[in-house]
Amino acid sequence: IATQSLLNKLIRSNVVNNTNQVEVLQRDPNSPLYSVKTFEELRLKPQLLKGVYEMGFNRPSKIQENALPMMLAEPPQNLIAQSQSGTGKTAAFVLAMLSHVDPSLKWPQCLCISPTYELALQTGKVIEQMGKFYPEVKLAYAVRGHKMERGVKIKEQIVIGTPGTVLDWCIKLKLIDPKKIKVFVLDEADVMIATQGHQDQSIRIQRMLPKGCQMLLFSATFEDSVWKFAERVVPDPNIIKLKREEETLDTIKQYYVLCNSKEDKFNALCNIYGAITIAQAMIFCHTRKTANWLAGQLSKEGHQVALLSGEMVVEQRAAVIERFRDGKEKVLITTNVCARGIDVEQVSVVINFDLPLDKDGNPDNETYLHRIGRTGRFGKRGLAVNMVDSQRSMEILKTYERHFNKKIGRLDTDDLDEIEKIAN
Repeated sequence: IATQSLLNKLIRSNVVNNTNQVEVLQRDPNSPLYSVKTFEELRLKPQLLKGVYEMGFNRPSKIQENALPMMLAEPPQNLIAQSQSGTGKTAAFVLAMLSHVDPSLKWPQCLCISPTYELALQTGKVIEQMGKFYPEVKLAYAVRGHKMERGVKIKEQIVIGTPGTVLDWCIKLKLIDPKKIKVFVLDEADVMIATQGHQDQSIRIQRMLPKGCQMLLFSATFEDSVWKFAERVVPDPNIIKLKREEETLDTIKQYYVLCNSKEDKFNALCNIYGAITIAQAMIFCHTRKTANWLAGQLSKEGHQVALLSGEMVVEQRAAVIERFRDGKEKVLITTNVCARGIDVEQVSVVINFDLPLDKDGNPDNETYLHRIGRTGRFGKRGLAVNMVDSQRSMEILKTYERHFNKKIGRLDTDDLDEIEKIAN
């Protein structure tokens, strides 16, 4: 998951236009916090406002509209927020940290923990960009390999790091006085608690912080384990949740094609391609082997193909997605590993060369939604085609139909007129 988060950050040049409604549960309904439509309304320090605009944010994103007034309120409020990568949450909590810092005090006042070294560096970049016109605020990285002398107090006002190192800096090396921390941010909590030990370390850090310290926790998903963790670390929180994405399936037409073999599937694919003008397509395969084979076949047919696969390092993957996003390739073939969180606005067709299954080989509704949700984004119409090659995959398809309560019609790919019809 950590790789995924990093990948998302590398390939996002802008904030995803999230149409999901945001649900806000306030801990004190009597003092309403208004959401904001502009950054000016937040009465930020001029040098921070300048940093925000310099970063290309013109107006607050969905999550920022609701989260920023809470984070910047006096007295500060605690927050648990669900937000995917690309919703502008890093910028939001960075803004909160920079706003609460007193630059004249030369000791750590804000502490942000990230699940991995790379993600900590990414967040640090945002702090540096946003604080560009506020040079008196300094940043220290508490990450492995950053050797520090014991007992030498740190003068930087913001510390960002990974749980183990931050804990060492607080307890073993006594570089940070946790009692002076005003803002504590836990980023990517779902990734964090998936790592052995991180959960306990985070809780130990949180216990050392003063009573009035502001706690901000972010997570892309809110499974029970994440909730339980969040409730332990964030007292009396306000809660911001994204409403489920189920309703996005309304703009997507779903079909299935009956095939007997992968060669059959390939022919069906070529027919679809021959009959419709496709802006860009994503094709999902179950294994690396199938993905490689398919990429080879399509290239032979003269298609510009990009291939994303699990053995690539993060930077390579980011480069592939970047090319696809710039339209240099029309088709992106990928295995499930790489499927989540890739947003390309031009994707008009998603093809499940193999239907998505979970690790036990059962139907995986969530992944199905994620995959076909790559199309029809931002209110555009999309097309999803599922290749069915056995009795078993037919049963799986039926599960998706029932779960989303949406009919998946049959498509005869030998009938070119019929394919043209569905495209219009």
